[in-house]
Amino acid sequence: MIRAEFYGSKGLLTGFRFSGHSGYAESGSDIVCAAFSSAVQLTANMLDEFGFSPDITVEDNLIECRVKPDKDASRMLTQLRLHFESISEEFPNTINITISEV
Repeated sequence: MIRAEFYGSKGLLTGFRFSGHSGYAESGSDIVCAAFSSAVQLTANMLDEFGFSPDITVEDNLIECRVKPDKDASRMLTQLRLHFESISEEFPNTINITISEV
């Protein structure tokens, strides 16, 4: 299962930490992981492109991203969370989404 932890501060999302594998199919053939990875990459690129200077850490099977509290950055991260919720509804038991106050 993919573990999707979003970071929140004062009502705004300020980042995320994602790890794991959906388990929907074998690695390399997993459409859930492909959709998830693509959305994460797009969001990280957009945060950078729009000047939010994301602090991104990538390790084996882990990506973490943090930005300063900002309404517009939070809106992007909220859309990512909503996207993951949609994937999770269509493919149950593949993504565990949590929000942690930091």
